[in-house]
Amino acid sequence: MAKVSFIIPHKGRFEMLLQTIESVNQQDFDLSEIEIIVVSQTPTITDIELPTLKVKLTVLVRPESDTISALRNYGVQNSSGEYLAFLDADIYLSSNWINGMIDELCHTPQRIITSAVQICQQQAPRLEKIRTHLSNVDVDVDVNFLPGRNLFMSKESFHKIGGFPEHLVTCEDYYFTDKAAKLGSLFYSSTANYIHLGEDKELGAMFSKEIWRGQSNLQSLKGRDIPLREWPSLIVPPAIFACLLLSCILLVSGLAHWSVIFLCLAAIPVLAYTLRLWRIAKSDVSLIDILLFYSYYFPARALGTFVGLFKTITVK
Repeated sequence: MAKVSFIIPHKGRFEMLLQTIESVNQQDFDLSEIEIIVVSQTPTITDIELPTLKVKLTVLVRPESDTISALRNYGVQNSSGEYLAFLDADIYLSSNWINGMIDELCHTPQRIITSAVQICQQQAPRLEKIRTHLSNVDVDVDVNFLPGRNLFMSKESFHKIGGFPEHLVTCEDYYFTDKAAKLGSLFYSSTANYIHLGEDKELGAMFSKEIWRGQSNLQSLKGRDIPLREWPSLIVPPAIFACLLLSCILLVSGLAHWSVIFLCLAAIPVLAYTLRLWRIAKSDVSLIDILLFYSYYFPARALGTFVGLFKTITVK
């Protein structure tokens, strides 16, 4: 049986980290063949004690100046597994996650990375349900991108890809999986699942986090060809923000007619994205809730992209 190394970058939110570790500890797999490497930026963390822990656990402390990519790469340097599992420190895995990911990875020779679907509880907040549906637009198919919070691959493939881009603060998963897709296929599978414990639950907090997430959008484009499918996500947020800004300026200038025109131009892509996700989510969330989500999401992404050109944005 092959050994699996879980690489978990960490900073703060200790209780969620414990739940993440516990979900690994409950895998339907030979636990002696699992190691967890927590690479933490919390200086006070020295050891993690869980009475039921059966897997090998190593805690490494790194400086706060390291990017999440640097934490992941450092974890790999200290790993011994044939397979690598990259998790964020707020992910709760289904008990069949390892077996499901290995089966899917080995199912097709050209497959290079696999990932499980995101789920949430029925009583989850509306925003969490929206984010979950957004993650699951395409399931049980090869995809163009996989989020870094839930990745499984061989160590050999990781080195072929070249590791995570340490110069990027965010968007590192876009960059990494884009390089991986040039070597093989990325598969998003319903064979196993996970709950994102730290998923966005309130619009105000999401707005701040999306500003942070968007800061490396432009930097992540350097050194790679940009496929046509990525252009909407790059162009739409700043275009909406620009139209809204122009609409306000024109209204103040007394040009109400032109103000309405630019307001309508800003609304068109928001409505298009809203209707698309509503059809996917069906009756689980309302059209109004999705519209409200995108009304926060697009301006925040645009702000993050712009501010990220001049400084590094931090998030609590």
